[in-house]
Amino acid sequence: MMMGRSGLSHGGSFRPESLGHHALALIGNLCFTMFVIGVLIFTLIAATYEPEDPLFHPTTKITTFLTSTSNATFKDDNTVIKTGEDFMAVNQTVFESFINLTDVVEAAPQIGELDGCKGSLDQPIDCKDPEVFHLMMKAAIEIFKDIHFYRFGKPVHGSNDSTCDMAWRFRPKEGKTAAFYKDYRRFVIAKSENCTMSVLSIGEYHTGVNARKRKKNPKDGFQKKQEQLSSVVALPEVGEAVNDALPVVESEGLFRQGKYLIYTGGGDRCKSMNHYLWSFLCALGEAQYLNRTLVMDLRICLSKMYTSSDQDEEGKDFRFYFDFEHLKESALVLDQDQFWADWNKWQKKDGLNLFLVEDLKVTPMKLRHVKDTLIMRKFGTVEPDNYWYRVCEGETESMVQRPWHLIWKSRRLMDIVTGIATRLNWDYDAVHIERGEKAKNKELWPNLALDTSPDALLSTLADKVEEGRHVYIATNEPDTSFFNPLKDKYTTHFLDEYRDLWDQNSEWYSETAKLNKGNPVEFDGYMRVLIDTEVFLRGKKQIETFNDLTNDCKDGVNTCSISAS
Repeated sequence: MMMGRSGLSHGGSFRPESLGHHALALIGNLCFTMFVIGVLIFTLIAATYEPEDPLFHPTTKITTFLTSTSNATFKDDNTVIKTGEDFMAVNQTVFESFINLTDVVEAAPQIGELDGCKGSLDQPIDCKDPEVFHLMMKAAIEIFKDIHFYRFGKPVHGSNDSTCDMAWRFRPKEGKTAAFYKDYRRFVIAKSENCTMSVLSIGEYHTGVNARKRKKNPKDGFQKKQEQLSSVVALPEVGEAVNDALPVVESEGLFRQGKYLIYTGGGDRCKSMNHYLWSFLCALGEAQYLNRTLVMDLRICLSKMYTSSDQDEEGKDFRFYFDFEHLKESALVLDQDQFWADWNKWQKKDGLNLFLVEDLKVTPMKLRHVKDTLIMRKFGTVEPDNYWYRVCEGETESMVQRPWHLIWKSRRLMDIVTGIATRLNWDYDAVHIERGEKAKNKELWPNLALDTSPDALLSTLADKVEEGRHVYIATNEPDTSFFNPLKDKYTTHFLDEYRDLWDQNSEWYSETAKLNKGNPVEFDGYMRVLIDTEVFLRGKKQIETFNDLTNDCKDGVNTCSISAS
């Protein structure tokens, strides 16, 4: 017993009075260690984190923003899909060097010219005269105060001796999209007795047709395109003449040297536009992965969700809805009809081989070393396993990326958008009012009908839109007179107010008819929704139905958190 007590007391480290001190020290050391580890973990996460905003992502990651890439979660939708230009960040340095009024130097008449010009008062206006050029530039900058000018074209003769046409490149001062726009207008110019000239009036959007530079439509050289495919994505230029002529392979030799990929069959036709693009871009992505030319069918079946007949409609053209000029300048594509004509002409003679793939288990990675001229993916009849986008699922997801940056909206349709915004002087607010079937369904949207009634709208908008403003209303309400009470406080505008931009006297009508073998093209439901949406997005203020006008959920009761995720 004595020895035991002596041993315990010899070191002194386990004395009762020191036990609490050691425990506190141990706990303190552990806490500090955990703190250091936590800081290290946080630092690693912060260093490797990539933000979810797609504008900070390369174009290869846009796909995951638009919709899930997992096998079974593709969600069909009838809204206007986002395309490549929607994800282009606005590079402010590109837009800083616009032309100010002070940059336009007026050419003052010389003293000797004042006497000599008196006899020329009845002479035609010389549109090539620098004084006329400066006068027209100055007038445009002074009148159109809500846009920035970046380039003026040289004036040309207008419709008579007192008119000149001039084009310019511009952007709205508060532009939200990464794009340039082009306008060309007719100026009426008067000459006074003291030899000074003045602009009496400037025509409406795109009235100066003589100043519009028409692009020639040569048959695009395919070999040249292969060598000069644009690796830098240029900014869209809305208002420029469009060259969407089909590319062709000029010679048998060039055709023989080419490698091609084609998709046939499947269940993707007559689906929503979102579904169409999701599948088409899978095919285009595989073609680029295999370094092959995609043979594409430009004929689209428009889903009945967009048609006035409530029936699926065949015979639509890819170029009605998308910018084919941008696509063919940035990727290797050929029209299917043209390809098969060449194939039938030269296939047997040149011994060109076809490699047929009928199994989705044959991934693009397994096709990398195929030497045959044409790879054909043939899809079956059983949905959904016969959807083209299935090719890009599973292990292929990490290898084949959909090139969203290659798909832009039709510049002809975007030109209509620009025409509407220009007539509103780019100075308007926009309200999206969704009614239709949702307003009738009280179970899923119990408050929508009441919240979008004229009285409710006047009350809600009073705090959001200044009285007297021009307000563009994007809506699916067929009877726009329903919103007449709003005219007491605002100047309201609707899509059909601008029908002349797509009627039979319009550029859009004539140019789309040419694409359609001379037959008129219907201004269909998808086009209407696209233009309504794009005009809405260019408003200085944008007020949405859901969140801003009603507390109902966009997809029905108890779905707000799902819609937001």
